[in-house]
Amino acid sequence: MFIFPFFGSYETGLSGEIFGLCVCVKYFLVKGCFFLLSFVSLFIYFKPRKIYSNLQVNFGDRIREILQFQLEDYLNFLLIGAGITNLTLGLTAALRSHSVVIIDRRDHVGGNCFDYFDENSIDIHAYGTHIFHTDNAEVWRFISQFTQWYPYQHEVKALVDGQLVPVPFNFNSIGQLFSKQMAERMITALLSEFEFNKKVPILKLRESKNPDLQYLAAYVYEKIFLHYTEKQWDVRPEDLDPLVTGRVPVFVGRDNRYFQAKYQGIPLEGYTRMFEKMIDHPNIEVRLNTEFDKSMLDEYDHCFFSGAIDEFFGYKFGQLPYRSLRFAFLTFNRPYFQSNSVVNYPNNYDFTRIGEYKYFLDTQSKNTVVSYEYPEAFVLGKNERYYPIINEKNKRLYERYLEEAKNYKNVTFLGRLGDYKYYDMDQAVARALELAKTFC
Repeated sequence: MFIFPFFGSYETGLSGEIFGLCVCVKYFLVKGCFFLLSFVSLFIYFKPRKIYSNLQVNFGDRIREILQFQLEDYLNFLLIGAGITNLTLGLTAALRSHSVVIIDRRDHVGGNCFDYFDENSIDIHAYGTHIFHTDNAEVWRFISQFTQWYPYQHEVKALVDGQLVPVPFNFNSIGQLFSKQMAERMITALLSEFEFNKKVPILKLRESKNPDLQYLAAYVYEKIFLHYTEKQWDVRPEDLDPLVTGRVPVFVGRDNRYFQAKYQGIPLEGYTRMFEKMIDHPNIEVRLNTEFDKSMLDEYDHCFFSGAIDEFFGYKFGQLPYRSLRFAFLTFNRPYFQSNSVVNYPNNYDFTRIGEYKYFLDTQSKNTVVSYEYPEAFVLGKNERYYPIINEKNKRLYERYLEEAKNYKNVTFLGRLGDYKYYDMDQAVARALELAKTFC
């Protein structure tokens, strides 16, 4: 596919010059002296020596040069981890004629986005609820090549003082939990200090000098944010990076949706089927139940490592801290268990939330499946890494590993574990697409 555009362009240029000469000659013969002058001008412009030079090109040598360049340009890539980041990168590389091998120690593709349909035809997200959402049109177009979407709009409620209220906390939540007079004052104050239909991190709201907003901030902080964060992260909110705490905001408006992104949905055939379509390419080989060994690096031109960066270096500087999750899946013989797909439990309970999966694709079934989500410490060899605990201390430790990684010119670290960063799915795809522009 690289030869013909080049070759065609060359032929078009040459034939264009000859055609121009022929046309000029015709006009000269028909129209006389005026066109004779035009012919002379064109002849001078095209320069006969250039035409002659072009005619002397050895096309066989040119083709061999092009083919040799292309063969040298094709690379063999090893991708460690079959999550959404590497699947995106792998396909992009394969489409550009590179050879791609993807390995994963698990028995499935998709990483923590893996799902399956149970005997009730309910799409079960094996590692907790996943909703695809993005404002990035390029990411949406890329992913949409491999799936049709169910137009799902995610809403989350939290049990607060015996009531289920929308989260992020918004005007509707305020109206449910406070008196009419107080609610109106709070809403007026929010609109006077912050932009409408925007999210405000709770820690920023606490900085307000308005007494009504101070009261609101203290209430939300205590009832929704503090205990949930301590359960989820096992640290005080102040000890986390603002990028993490900013994920639990107050919404200045009445939009009950958890995300306000332009593009949202659930793959109609599930995430796993979408991933299977992404890797359905002759240049991609997938090896599951396969452990990575550094000796593999010698067999490939470049490696993309989406596993834990500290594991790659044998934990020589210590382990990077993570939080893990434990799920308790239960099936109930009734149409629904709760009023919406996800309900948060900030207080009183060991679990943080309950997800009900039939909501995602509006599955009609006499049974329903839910998962109780219990945060826990990550223990090597016992459970999975879910969330990097991002703070200044841990970022410094990561930087030490990143400095060590400079010794491996043929290895790029990426993904939530390789970058030690909290990625949403769309951010992981965007990261892979950007890397592809450099390496592929």
